[in-house]
Amino acid sequence: MRRPKVCILRTAGTNCDKETAAAFARVGADAELVHINRLIGKERRLSEFQIFALPGGFSYGDDIAAGKILANELKNLLAQDLRGFIDDGKLIIGICNGFQILVKTGLLPGNDSFTQEATLAINDSAKFEDRWVYLRAPERQSARAPEKCIWTKGLPEIIYLPVAHGEGKFIAKDRKVLARLKKKRQIVFQYCDAQGELSAYPANPNGSQEHIAGICDSTGRILGLMPHPERHMDAMQHPRFRAMQGSKEGDGLQIFRNGVEYATHL
Repeated sequence: MRRPKVCILRTAGTNCDKETAAAFARVGADAELVHINRLIGKERRLSEFQIFALPGGFSYGDDIAAGKILANELKNLLAQDLRGFIDDGKLIIGICNGFQILVKTGLLPGNDSFTQEATLAINDSAKFEDRWVYLRAPERQSARAPEKCIWTKGLPEIIYLPVAHGEGKFIAKDRKVLARLKKKRQIVFQYCDAQGELSAYPANPNGSQEHIAGICDSTGRILGLMPHPERHMDAMQHPRFRAMQGSKEGDGLQIFRNGVEYATHL
């Protein structure tokens, strides 16, 4: 079985690219760090890859707003390539700054015109939140239909991942967008407490609407989330790893494994 190829996008200010590449490599993919200018200049093409990953960091210093400049580059200079990539049934993941970029391109929540329908705003705490949080998935909590997002299959009901952001408050454009996210089961992760209950700050580190920590598009193939799964690949990365009772994997690794397993059939 062939190893899927992953394009890890880089630009000025990206700083989680190597960790993201390591996560994909660990679960059987060939990950390549590709600068945005190489895609714009057609030295490399998205069509060569099965997975497009937008890692965390502070692209272009988060000037204007977090992820906005890189989002504009993707939307204005690579829109045709992105549409082709999505139409071919391939996968996209955006983590932290990558999530901000996907939302500001309009790829999430997702529409044909690349129109922005949400944003990630400054945290309600008005400070950079750098710590661990609990997450739950609404569908697993309510035992509803099978999970929509291919990236989240097989995860425990509650997972533990670190966050590191100053602009992570998810805000939908209006009530219609938020209602659509709920109806189409696009809310993938919600911030919660250790028992899985929705709770205000500090459990919700930024004040996101509906405690949203991550969403997918209507196909389930594009995922964006603020927490960092690539920073919890090993149990030893857990702040209380001695109490992990023999577990070897961190909660984030299954997310990458799901993507790679799906992409092997593309």
